[in-house]
Amino acid sequence: MNTPSFPQALRDDLSHGLTSLGLDTDALSPPLLAYLALLDRWNRTYNLTAIRDPREMVTRHLLDSLAMHPFVENEALADLGTGPGLPGIPLAIAKPGLQVTLVESNGKKARFLREAVRTLGLANARVAESRAEALDQPGAYDAITARALDTLAGIIEVGGHLLKPGGKLLAMKGIRPEEEIAALPRGWKVSTVHPLAVPGLVGERHLAIIQRDD
Repeated sequence: MNTPSFPQALRDDLSHGLTSLGLDTDALSPPLLAYLALLDRWNRTYNLTAIRDPREMVTRHLLDSLAMHPFVENEALADLGTGPGLPGIPLAIAKPGLQVTLVESNGKKARFLREAVRTLGLANARVAESRAEALDQPGAYDAITARALDTLAGIIEVGGHLLKPGGKLLAMKGIRPEEEIAALPRGWKVSTVHPLAVPGLVGERHLAIIQRDD
């Protein structure tokens, strides 16, 4: 894979961040940089993300997405409202045994996702151009995730039907979402809430794991 031309400071940020997260820098840097280059190029025309600076994307997109990797198993995962593929594409790159469905209803973002999957050769990722609630795959997934989609209750409302028995919602949040946990719908419970350390990111980050209350 050709390595895109980025400033050394950006490459160092990514390398140090991956090392801090316990990930293989040598293996993961080239495909992550290729994804970043594609995102940066498309973003200039299609406005896929409000973050314009590629170096800021390293921290707020790539490393932020990968901070949850210890809690993602090699299973079937639906990434709801994935936008330009976050966290689904970085996770698919880092975990080849993970089967990721990138769920996105916005046409231009879905086109970018298909191009990214093709360009990066991600055999373990596919794109579903659909709203989460309209995805007709009940009980098809071991896990669903959503990085910036909605409240916990809102995510469950639109995507809970996708989970297998025993499946879980992996929801990225800022501060510990006590009010959202208290507002979980009947039949759902918080399993754990993990504080996450995202290299280079100022502020709190938490991963809330939600399951059915059987």
